[in-house]
Amino acid sequence: MELSSRKRNIAFWVLQIVGWGFINSIGALIPQNISFEMVVFSIIVGTFIGVLSTSILRWYLKRNVHFDSFGVKEVIKIIVSTLLAATLFGLLNVFFGYIYVEFGPDLTETEMRMFEGYDKIMVQVLNSIFLVGAWVITYLVIKLLLKLNQNRIERLELNTTLKQAQLNTLKGQINPHFMFNSLNNIRGLMLEDVDKSREMLTKLSEILRYSLTKNNINDIPVREELEVVDNYIDLSKIQFENRLEFVKKVDDDTLDLRIPPMIIQLLIENATKHGISNLKSGGRILLAICKKGDDLYIEVRNTGKLNISEDSTKLGLNNIEQRLKLLYADRASFKLEEISEEVVAEIKIPLV
Repeated sequence: MELSSRKRNIAFWVLQIVGWGFINSIGALIPQNISFEMVVFSIIVGTFIGVLSTSILRWYLKRNVHFDSFGVKEVIKIIVSTLLAATLFGLLNVFFGYIYVEFGPDLTETEMRMFEGYDKIMVQVLNSIFLVGAWVITYLVIKLLLKLNQNRIERLELNTTLKQAQLNTLKGQINPHFMFNSLNNIRGLMLEDVDKSREMLTKLSEILRYSLTKNNINDIPVREELEVVDNYIDLSKIQFENRLEFVKKVDDDTLDLRIPPMIIQLLIENATKHGISNLKSGGRILLAICKKGDDLYIEVRNTGKLNISEDSTKLGLNNIEQRLKLLYADRASFKLEEISEEVVAEIKIPLV
């Protein structure tokens, strides 16, 4: 989860105080025979020096080092600023050490040995480089991890937005694609049989109502999808009359499983448009749905040959492939092949 700027700042200050306090506590408690006053002074002042110098360093790094375009200039800035912070760290150690020696309580022998050379600035700075350098490395590692996490979240949000936009576009293709085909059928029968035309309009309105109400969701129960398929078949049978035979073999344990809306209807429509409609004697469409292990298998067989014309947009087939890929990635599959004078379309959808 991405941390807010306020929470990151709070976490930084807590880690600063606790971290430097812990380091100085260890340094103050290891030596033997030192006074309580010396321990308290070392912890408080050491923590103050560490927090002050590294907080100034952090302020500089945040405003002058661009991690998005990290290069030689940024490395130089980090090295120079680290050396300057270490110098400040060492000078403050010398200053507060002088204050304690000159104005503090009498020193024990152990404390006197501890303060030997406290006024040697270069020694203090060199010692400080190690501490401040370790702090910089830790800071940069945390900064990098937060940046990587932020980039990951942004990519996920972008992919989610893109996928949803693509899904909405694909869903929007279904309605006009199906509607134009149905309206053409109605137009052909309008002057021949008014009753049949009226019945086709009723079926069409039911199908369009279904597609519109399910347009904002990504999955529905199989039984709801079968209702629109039945309406489509009834609609098509009015046109094809006895030329169309529809057989449905659906296992009962699949009726409540969830699938993308309109996906079976597209298979049936493709079988009708590119299969049965091209055969003078008509043919059969078989719909079979079953569950195998953790996958749902949807199969549509139609009489005919797999012969997609060059001028075909293959809108329905492409729609199915893209929706499955967007919703299930590589876990779903769709294949279309010709087997023994039949065109077989099979979809495999993961259930877990």
